[in-house]
Amino acid sequence: MKNYLLLYAKGIAMGAADVVPGVSGGTVAFIGGIYDELLRSIASVPAGLALLLRGRIVAAWQAANATFLLVLLLGILTSVLSLAQLITYLLAEHPIPVWSFFFGLILVSSHLVVREIQRWNWTRLVSFGFGVGFAYWITVASPLQWGNDPLSLFLAGAIAICAMILPGISGSFLLVLMGLYSFILSAVKALDLLVLGVFASGCLVGIVSFAGVLRWLLARWRDLSLAFLTGLMLGSLNKVWPWKETLSWQVDSAGQSVPLLQANLWPARFAEVSGQDPQLLMALGLALAGVILVLGLEWLAGRSPQSAGDNP
Repeated sequence: MKNYLLLYAKGIAMGAADVVPGVSGGTVAFIGGIYDELLRSIASVPAGLALLLRGRIVAAWQAANATFLLVLLLGILTSVLSLAQLITYLLAEHPIPVWSFFFGLILVSSHLVVREIQRWNWTRLVSFGFGVGFAYWITVASPLQWGNDPLSLFLAGAIAICAMILPGISGSFLLVLMGLYSFILSAVKALDLLVLGVFASGCLVGIVSFAGVLRWLLARWRDLSLAFLTGLMLGSLNKVWPWKETLSWQVDSAGQSVPLLQANLWPARFAEVSGQDPQLLMALGLALAGVILVLGLEWLAGRSPQSAGDNP
């Protein structure tokens, strides 16, 4: 029961992270020591479904590691449904403390991933560089405006869920880039079952397909893949930098004004430009809290560095 409660808590943390544009639930899964098991379980779902269709219910449940997935999913759903309103409020009213907390969380998480890379060489460095560049490019890309028809929602779910299981790349932020973040968040708060059903269907197809690919990469070229994931996490720090100046705005599909282009500022410059308190001490304190939380999660998980084969 203790293990299930801890897993449920990790699901809550993943859900909270996935609600925030710029923060990935995959990061929380990695630092919580459940990343490999999560990928393995998701990739096993098709095999479990095949057994279920043959009437082998117990074997299907075990093959898909369904207890693990169910407890984790309950935690994620609990968090998304209960925290969507709170996260929206905090990001709007107290952005600097919120982004500072997640900045510290992602920064220390990248250190934990680096620690698991057994050997560095030029191929790992190139992979790391690609990860940094790709994540940075994602964070500065100009938002698009997808439609909210069923096909667009299905495809958006399939794309966003792939990012949600990648440490460093936020599915929520991809929804922002697609112009659907406010629309989906509003559907969550209003419990619009039709919109959520179509979106969830896309998520299901996307995550099952992508988890198998990602698991294969980690099994075949673990160090190379971890170097890329580390780069993703560090490159994404550009998005969660707490002090920003909004250069332009756009109206999203929900009719709300959202930032279109933003520039990162140093705290002192932020105070000059905005005339607001940069809340530096609070920001540093919450960044430190993020670091402590990650280290605490790792300690609770009681995990040692994972080992796996990796080819040059």
